Amino acid sequence: MKIVLGADHRGYQSKERLRSFLLDQGHEVVDCGSDSEKSSDYPDFAVPACLKVARNQAERAILLCGTGIGMSITANKIAGIRGALCHDELSAEISRRHNDANVLCLPADLLGDDLLRRMVQAWLSTAFAGGRHERRIKKVMAAERHLDPASRETPTPSPCHKATAKRKPK
Repeated sequence: MKIVLGADHRGYQSKERLRSFLLDQGHEVVDCGSDSEKSSDYPDFAVPACLKVARNQAERAILLCGTGIGMSITANKIAGIRGALCHDELSAEISRRHNDANVLCLPADLLGDDLLRRMVQAWLSTAFAGGRHERRIKKVMAAERHLDPASRETPTPSPCHKATAKRKPK
């Protein structure tokens, strides 16, 4: 499988170890940086990595930063990306099985190497279940049409309504 890696300075060391692990597993790896522990900005690595997945130049991407939050937020700004911030093997597995995640976001400061490798292995080896989850993913992907805040279009049906306070009985 062709996998893109991206990390800021906080995820750099974990990315380097993960790159070796993936190569040893027989995967093709594209490294979008960082290339050092020098302070850097996570969007500079998340965007190019996610664009490779969105443009079908790679099957999946794995992004690392200190908490994984910045990478996750950035990844999910890219059309076609379903990025999942995961902290354990189960969440990594379910992100694939139920959500068809194509980008795995990891908190480098919070995970040891052994857990990180197990999570990546679970994520890479889990197939999307389809079925009822397929319908949900289609709705998530359709939401990209509404990313323009100036758009007046609303999803149909819209479950939103004005909330009112309930009167307390006297």
